[in-house]
This record gives sequence, C-alpha cells and structure tokens, in this order.
Amino acid sequence: MNAKSSDALPVAARRPIMALLEQLGRKGTLRILWELRDGAPQSFRLLQTNAGEMSPSVLNDRLKELRALNIVELAELGYALTESGVELVKRLKPLNQWADRWFAEL
Repeated sequence: MNAKSSDALPVAARRPIMALLEQLGRKGTLRILWELRDGAPQSFRLLQTNAGEMSPSVLNDRLKELRALNIVELAELGYALTESGVELVKRLKPLNQWADRWFAEL
C-alpha cells in the first residue's frame, strides 16, 4: 500500500492505537475487561450481573467484537480473557492507577 492509498483509510485503520482506543471507548468494553480480569471464566448471565446488569444486547455485541479481536474467548466454562486480553488488562492497570491519582487531584 502506498502513502497515497493509505491516506484514504480512516485514521483508526492507519493507527492501531486509535483502533484500540476506539474499541475501548465503546459502551461496556472496559467493564467487561474489568470483570474478566481475575481469569475466572464467567457465563453470559454471570458476566451480565457482574457488569451492573448491562443490557444483554450491548453485552452480546461487545463480546462478539472482543472475540473477533482475540481479546475475549468463549471457553467451556464461559467467557474469559485470551492471552492477548490478559496482556491488555495488565497494561491498562498503570493507566487506571494514574487515573485514580488524577481524579483525586481534581
């Protein structure tokens, strides 16, 4: 792909970080990752309950998206983070710590 044809692509397609941040900003995505962070698989219903009774349609949509991105998988015992998802959550924890400090200073 040359520079001229890549200019026609949406920014998210040209910058992987933008695609990731766009996905993380979708309603419910971070909550799902947070609820799966301890590694124990959760059924759809348990995940829905733990995610504050998230709408089933929103939860289903986000799980489909996260599965397509290889961040979440459906295992025998329920939904769980993939190896990539575990790494993502690990990398988000320092950002969460920073956000806690930042918010306390406001």
